[in-house]
Amino acid sequence: MASDEIVVDPGGIAGLAAPGASARESRQAIDVCAPDRKDAEWLVKPLLLAAALFSGLVVTVLIGFVFWRAWPLWHAQGITFLTTSGWDQQLEDAWNSGGRTFGVLPLLVGTLLTTLGAVLVALIIGLGCAVFLAELAPGWLRRPFETIVQLMAGIPSVVFGLVGLAVVVPYIADHLVPANSGDVVTEIPLDGSCLLAAIIVLSFMILPFFVTVAVDALRSVPRSYMDGGLALGMTRWRAITRIQIPSATPGLVAGIVLAASRAIGEAIAMSMVAGALAFIPTMQHGPLYMLLEPVRTMASAIVDTGADAADVPAISAALFGLASVLLTFSLLLSLSARWAFGYFSRRMNIVSSRRV
Repeated sequence: MASDEIVVDPGGIAGLAAPGASARESRQAIDVCAPDRKDAEWLVKPLLLAAALFSGLVVTVLIGFVFWRAWPLWHAQGITFLTTSGWDQQLEDAWNSGGRTFGVLPLLVGTLLTTLGAVLVALIIGLGCAVFLAELAPGWLRRPFETIVQLMAGIPSVVFGLVGLAVVVPYIADHLVPANSGDVVTEIPLDGSCLLAAIIVLSFMILPFFVTVAVDALRSVPRSYMDGGLALGMTRWRAITRIQIPSATPGLVAGIVLAASRAIGEAIAMSMVAGALAFIPTMQHGPLYMLLEPVRTMASAIVDTGADAADVPAISAALFGLASVLLTFSLLLSLSARWAFGYFSRRMNIVSSRRV
């Protein structure tokens, strides 16, 4: 008798289906026995839709509010807001005498230099760290290392800035700044708070974000790729550099973009170690002096200006103008990440199909 019955137990309720019953009849029997499950599934879809719509609405309202508050500045100045200099003096003029013209070219250059420098350093160090954790580290060392990397991602920005102010800046001032720097660079003092200090601090801030994504990307490469390379006579290091890293390129690109997004909006640490001076470093005195010159980023300028100055309409519009530029950079990074991920994914699929 037991062999003539099929017992179905959805959600703890037993149901019977006659032998030879069709698949449709079996599904109907299961649905009748599990009304609670159907009700739950009916509720999940609108709840998820509402959550997605709410999240998108919040982001849209945020972007719209920032650009709405920045519109008076863009309407009055246009692109000259990004192509002219004089932010520090113009900010003081707006506070004292009601000036309404601003130029943020030094802030834009400072943001790009610190971000690109930090991403380059994090890419070089982080890729080696990711390869070590994914392929070379023994188990007893891999787990504590990964824990340390994850903990670094949770350290507050002000802690990085404080350590940089107490360690990195004094070291640069004592060991890297030449004794005759005042005779060479007469426009500004070189006291250790500089572009180099900002790059060093920012590199360690974004390093755990890149390493975490890079490790997952390297581990997602099918093991058969590596085994095939080793079976063909490749050394382990050659298989890593010629097979695993190229195959993980989409994930590595995503990690780079995530790190750049984190770096471009950093404010607290940059205001503490970068010099807080709207100055464009130049190669006039050589690459060393360029790295030792102070900079100011757009995010740190927003923080340094303070809430009291934001009560002045012209300054408030200028700060929202900076925020709109930062948002634009973030959107461009997101779009470029999607394009790069799709491009490299399609390219790797083509290569894989050709190999097969």
